[in-house]
Amino acid sequence: MNLRRNARRLLLVGAIAGTMLLTACNPKGDGGSAAAPADSDTLRVGMECDYAPFNWTQTGEEHGYKISAGGYAGGYDVEIAKKIAESMNKKLEIVKTEWNGLTPAITSGKIDLIIAGMSPTAERKETLDFSDTYYTSDLVIVVKKDSPYVNAKSINDFKGANITGQLNTFHYDVIDQMEGVNKSTALETFPAMIVALRSGKIDGYVSERPGALSAVAANKDLTFVEFSEGNGFKTSVEDTSIAVGVKKGNTELLDKVNAALSKIPEDERQKIMEEAVANQPLGE
Repeated sequence: MNLRRNARRLLLVGAIAGTMLLTACNPKGDGGSAAAPADSDTLRVGMECDYAPFNWTQTGEEHGYKISAGGYAGGYDVEIAKKIAESMNKKLEIVKTEWNGLTPAITSGKIDLIIAGMSPTAERKETLDFSDTYYTSDLVIVVKKDSPYVNAKSINDFKGANITGQLNTFHYDVIDQMEGVNKSTALETFPAMIVALRSGKIDGYVSERPGALSAVAANKDLTFVEFSEGNGFKTSVEDTSIAVGVKKGNTELLDKVNAALSKIPEDERQKIMEEAVANQPLGE
């Protein structure tokens, strides 16, 4: 979703192999997958594998699924991808792709779906079609437990704080709603933000609640500040929900994805998220 956002350097980085995908900013890994024919029996799903509890990289197979370039991926998005592939009677292929490379990868045919905690924002809808929502969350701010802002009740209780969010996500944009804060340079990953927070370079970062839960579980010196209605960020449903990204105009595939998602009841989705938070690789 931006439910964006990547959790800890609990995540062990797997090897990224193959062709490099050129984006507007940096070269990004696309897993080296060639375009597959429309009738392929493989469903290629792109995700960062770096945004716990939605997706992460791990060394062992337990609670994970093999990544095409090596290593294993785990998390909420992986479990949802498995269910969609199963519903479509296809073999799942996880293609590890950096955040800024996901949309170019799908538009160029390197992957079939984006299942990466991505929010269906109006801007993204210009280049992608999106499925029905498969998770909805809210925004919090991750801080250190000994932070002077730990007891904040409103987003306007952070005056003077250095706050950041993930690059190219609405998490960074909403910082403009906070009065008197120093909007620090956006960082590319959630692990990078955790490092910056623990080292004192920033005082907090904006996160979806699941990502914050993951960060706190992995880093005992961190916590997060949540806000009651009217005291938090002003967001739209499309900002705080996440959906599957599909190549623009591919209505046949989109319909199949929605059919698969309709078979996953809400209580099962919540259970999958709880298990993802519990199973994430922990590490200081």
